[in-house]
Amino acid sequence: MAPIALTPPNGGESVTDLTHAGIEQALLKSAPSQLKSASLTNSITATPPPERETQPETTEPTLAELDASKIQCTYSESPRSVPAVGSAEMASQKVCTDHMVQARWTVESGWDAPTLQPYGPIALAPTASCLHYATECFEGMKLYRGHDGKLRLFRPELNCKRMLMSTNRIALPAFDPKELLKLIVKLCATDGKKWLPKDRAGQFLYIRPTMIASDPALGVERPKEALLFVILCCFAPMGDMSGGIKLLASQDDMCRAWPGGFGYAKVGANYGPSLVAQGEARKRGYHQILWLFGEDCTITEAGASNFFVVWRTKEGSLQLVTADLNGRIVLDGVTRRSILELARSRLNSEAPSSSSATTESDLESLEIVERKFNIFDIEEAAREGRLVEAFAAGTAWFVAPISQIHFRGKDIDVPMAKGNAGAYASTIRSWLQGIMWGSDGMESHEWGRVIDEE
Repeated sequence: MAPIALTPPNGGESVTDLTHAGIEQALLKSAPSQLKSASLTNSITATPPPERETQPETTEPTLAELDASKIQCTYSESPRSVPAVGSAEMASQKVCTDHMVQARWTVESGWDAPTLQPYGPIALAPTASCLHYATECFEGMKLYRGHDGKLRLFRPELNCKRMLMSTNRIALPAFDPKELLKLIVKLCATDGKKWLPKDRAGQFLYIRPTMIASDPALGVERPKEALLFVILCCFAPMGDMSGGIKLLASQDDMCRAWPGGFGYAKVGANYGPSLVAQGEARKRGYHQILWLFGEDCTITEAGASNFFVVWRTKEGSLQLVTADLNGRIVLDGVTRRSILELARSRLNSEAPSSSSATTESDLESLEIVERKFNIFDIEEAAREGRLVEAFAAGTAWFVAPISQIHFRGKDIDVPMAKGNAGAYASTIRSWLQGIMWGSDGMESHEWGRVIDEE
C-alpha cells in the first residue's frame, strides 16, 4: 500500500517542514554551533529549509557540545598481537586494535568528555533503544599505510559531515564534525604505528565511527541517551576484483530505499533487511544485488556501493553515468563524489581544457552525467553495442569492475576492455590509489590527510 498523503490542517506545516524543523531543534539543543553554517545545515537535513517566520530566541540552557580537546586517555596494559597479513584471523574482520574512543551524550547535560580507552565490550541494557528501534548509524573509512611510509586518511571530513546528517535523520544528537574528526585522528595516531607498521605499505585498517541510542527505556520516542564510539578493525588486503563482479538485479518483491525514506543516510536500518537477498544472490553465484526501484526499474545502488556505467548515446557521445541524489534514495558516497570530481577535472569532454584533460591516460574524454536511468537502458545499450563498461564504487569494494548483470532470466554481459577490468575503472582506481597510498606523484594531494604517529 502506498504511503498516505497527509494534508496539514489549517494550513499548517508540511511533512517536509516537520522533518526539517525536528532536525533543526536537535541541532539547537545538542550542537547549536552547527546552526551557524547554513550550508552545513542544508546538507545534513537533505532538504532545503522551508520559508518560516523568525523564531524567538530560546532561553533553554545550552548543553555541552562534543569537545575533542577534553579527551581522557587510558592506555591498554594488555596489548594485543597484530595478525599476519593474509591470515584467517585478519580476514575474520573480528580483530580490532588496542584502543577505542567513546563519548556519552545525555539529554540533561549534553556531551561528556570523550575517552580513549582499551578496546572492549560495551554494556547495554536489554531495553536500549538501538536494540529495538534501529536508532543507530555509522561510517566506513580506512586508515592507509602509504608507500611513502606515511599514514593517511582519505577525505575524512566528508565522512564526518555525512555522519552528522545520519544521526539527525534518526533522532540522535548532533555534534561538530570537526570534533569527531579530531577523535578519529587521535585513535589512528595512537594505534596506527603498531597495527600498520611501515613494512605493510599498501595495507589498511578499517575505521568504524558509530553512534547508538543507549537510552535504557522502551518507548517510541527520541532517545535521551546516546553513545558515540570509534574502533579500528583489521581487514584482509583489498580484494582483487579484476575478474569482474556479477550482479543479480533485484526482484519486484525487493526494495532497498524509497523517496521520503532514509536511503541517503548511513543507518543500520538500510542494511539489515538487504541481507536476505544478498545471501540468496551469493548462493546463486552472484556477488551482490543490483538494487532497482519502481515499475521502471530505476538503478540505485550495487549492493552497498554506488553504480557507474560508461556507454555511448545513440548519437555517439561517450558518457559516464551514475544515479543522481535528487530522490534521496542513493547514498552520497565519498568514493562516488571523488570519482565524479576526478572525472570532471581529467576526463570531461565539456571542460574548456578537454584537449588536455586526458594527459595522464590515453582514454577518450567523456561527458559526466548524474541522472535517473534504468536497467532497460543498460539492456538496450548492450544489445546495440553501446555499452562500454560498468563498475561499482565504495569504501569497502573500492572500484570494482562489473562483468555481468542478471535481469529477469537473462544475462547482460558487460565488456571489460583490458580483459580483467574496464579501461575507465582501471584508470580511476589507479588515480585514487595514488592519493590514498601516497604514490604516483600524489604524495601531497589535498584529499590525503597525513596522520602524525604517536
